[in-house]
Amino acid sequence: MIYIGIDVAKDKHDCFITNSDSEVLFKAFTIFNNLDGFNDLYQKIESVMDDVTKVKVGLEATGHYSYNLLGYLIDKGLPTYVINPLHTNLYRKSLSLRQTKTDKVDARTIASMLMSDVNLKFYSDTSYHNEELKSLTRYRFDKVKERAKLKTSVSRLVCILFPELEKLVPTLHMASVYALLSEFPSAKHVATAHLTRLTNLLSKSSKGRYGKDTAITFRDSARASIGSNMPAKSLELKHTIKLIQELDSEIDEIENEIKIIMDEINSPILSIPGINYRMGAMIIAEIGDFNRFDSPDKILAYACFSPSTYQSGQLDGAYAHMEKRGSRYLRYALYNATKYVCHWDPTFAAYLAKKRAEGKHYNVAISHAVKKLVRVIYHLEKTKQQYIKAA
Repeated sequence: MIYIGIDVAKDKHDCFITNSDSEVLFKAFTIFNNLDGFNDLYQKIESVMDDVTKVKVGLEATGHYSYNLLGYLIDKGLPTYVINPLHTNLYRKSLSLRQTKTDKVDARTIASMLMSDVNLKFYSDTSYHNEELKSLTRYRFDKVKERAKLKTSVSRLVCILFPELEKLVPTLHMASVYALLSEFPSAKHVATAHLTRLTNLLSKSSKGRYGKDTAITFRDSARASIGSNMPAKSLELKHTIKLIQELDSEIDEIENEIKIIMDEINSPILSIPGINYRMGAMIIAEIGDFNRFDSPDKILAYACFSPSTYQSGQLDGAYAHMEKRGSRYLRYALYNATKYVCHWDPTFAAYLAKKRAEGKHYNVAISHAVKKLVRVIYHLEKTKQQYIKAA
């Protein structure tokens, strides 16, 4: 068996090649992060391998730095393993008491990990292409977060320019209100607006829900408003609304791409009441290949959705905080999906009510429901069965 350890960096990668007899086939060498470097690595591997099934390539999960090299190795059909840098660090420390850490040492350490077969999981072609879904869901997450900040800014600006408006509408963040504020970005502007123009604007943007009566109400309220007349704030409000509308369009485009992939995957977890394709996509993208996990508990550990434990002598951390390692995106998706599932599914609703009746805080009760949901998701994905809602 041939073992190749690769320490990934931005502009270059350090590699080490050995075999199952611990014979060094190629001392630690460096390749550049370009096609010539990748080809040089493959030629060296090809020169010492007889059968591609008797090769193991390992590299650390270093985000986007490893993405291109990983794709190259997968395309060449080389069995590749992606290793958590934390595991590499702990394994290196277990081999020596010396605090020696260099890129070449790390490459050799990764090769040693492959040789020792420390419960490493094969990185499949499915795992590689799952990165597309992960990129989309994380991109959407960031865009939604950005939009939420802008909406907060709109609320702040309206409170300065036309504070009475918030009491006249269900929410400030609706098409008709945005249309109004884009053209009349303060109480003064609304107060001096022509009634016919105001009526037509509201009617068109609300699809007929708001008419002349609403326009009169808005204008009368604006004329009695305590809102400040600040041209700079009015300009900021118009620009902020425009940014939100642009983000809305971008998020819709991202969601369309996510939906296309989810339709191809046809995951059974979408049969669970309360999990839509957006939240389901984030869960699937972050977990990846379910065959990497021996049990649902391993997924919970991967998400770090469990309290940290600290016990030493007579000291026992009974009130431990949640762990912060692992995928924050997966924690977010599981937590929010569980809230919706507990609302729409009677079995989960009863389970949540039971935990609350035991005196548990809402967030603690939800964390218990998360564990139950992960067990259900794991079972559905492994068996490809649809969720059956209790009668």
